[in-house]
Amino acid sequence: MKIIILGAGQVGGTLAENLANEANDITVIDSDGQRLRELQDRLDIRTVQGRGSYPTILRQAGAEDADMLIAVTNSDEVNMVACQVAYSLFKTPTKISRVRANAYLARKELFSESGFPVDVLISPEQVVTEHITRLIEYPGALQVLEFSKGLVRLVAIRATKGGPLVGHELAFLRSHMPKTDTRVAAIFRKDRPIIPQGDTVIEDGDEVFFIAGTDHIRKVMSELQPLEKPYKKIFICGGGNIGQRLARTLEGRFQVKLLERDRERCVMLSESLRKTIVLEGNAANKDILLEENIEKTDVFCAVTNDDEANIMASLLAKRLGARKVLTLINNPDYVDLIQGGEIDVAISPQQTTIGSLLTHVRKGDVVNVHALRRGAAEAIEAIAHGDHRSSRVVGKRLDEIQLPEGTTIGAIVRHNEVLIAHDHIRVQPDDHVILFLVDKSRIRDVERLFQVGLTFF
Repeated sequence: MKIIILGAGQVGGTLAENLANEANDITVIDSDGQRLRELQDRLDIRTVQGRGSYPTILRQAGAEDADMLIAVTNSDEVNMVACQVAYSLFKTPTKISRVRANAYLARKELFSESGFPVDVLISPEQVVTEHITRLIEYPGALQVLEFSKGLVRLVAIRATKGGPLVGHELAFLRSHMPKTDTRVAAIFRKDRPIIPQGDTVIEDGDEVFFIAGTDHIRKVMSELQPLEKPYKKIFICGGGNIGQRLARTLEGRFQVKLLERDRERCVMLSESLRKTIVLEGNAANKDILLEENIEKTDVFCAVTNDDEANIMASLLAKRLGARKVLTLINNPDYVDLIQGGEIDVAISPQQTTIGSLLTHVRKGDVVNVHALRRGAAEAIEAIAHGDHRSSRVVGKRLDEIQLPEGTTIGAIVRHNEVLIAHDHIRVQPDDHVILFLVDKSRIRDVERLFQVGLTFF
């Protein structure tokens, strides 16, 4: 595909890296020449320096024959106007825009052909908020991803001593939990992937990805580590867009405190939030945390815009007795350094957002994409079309499908019924097939599997 990306920041840069590695024709526009040079040194892409909403700049980037425009600059207005220009002057087929301000997002009628012709709206803050909320709903999880409107979830969890399955073969799971259907999609041991077999033994410290119907998630988690008590008390550090959204999402079900440095912002937050206790101060101040009984906090979420402030506040909160610490990290180089030590989960906004963008780039009928393991692995939900003559998957038993190396099918959703993958199941037209790829470089082979041959037409 020929894709133009507006904005060479964290999201735009990560997206360009993902797409360039998949042999797409990528052009990145940004007004910051230094950023563009850094990207070009690393990636095989074109760059254009200038303001992305200007017609001349879009033309220079090749908008006349582009398949897609992805506008992810820091300015909502530049993104929205760029989509308008791409539609009016260049008839660009697909236009994706990052929009952060709630004032725009609340008015859906703005985004239509009679308003701003945006085909797909991306709100990183909303995606990150949903990601953190799911981690809080499932104590102990490292990642919780939804498929088929929440019917199926893929969960990453660290296996720890005390979990009944740890030290046993995977086949033991079925005899131990005969009424719970689940499938282990992949295991990462010391950062190396293992494709699970029935005789694979789960070891202490393994990062296990399993797939199950939403009703069975907690039961499977209890097999891999001692089940944690549900969380009650949440402490949020940072009252920006993410902090505010997170407090609003959680305050109906949890006891929420929010700490913000800026006095004016505190006043606004206390007026807009109903049950959250809003505090003014700096999270790096030990006395404030002790005063607010940080040792009784179940989850401390550091979500300011400053990575270093988030890391330091999280380390301090953990030392003072917070049970779990979730830390927002924008710099991808920091994520691997800090996760799994004193910081329980490091959240990368780029990796969390990237899946929702990749969904619209994938060939075949792909309705969900999630980037995993800092983008090295991927989980996708693809819809099977065609019949046994035109499709490489329809009509075949799962053990007859020639999957690329390192790829597993975890589940099928058929007419809102969840079928965990077993060899005897046959794929039917319109099945939603959920796959896990430990090696993302094989994505093209998976896409080809789900593309319908000419005989279908």
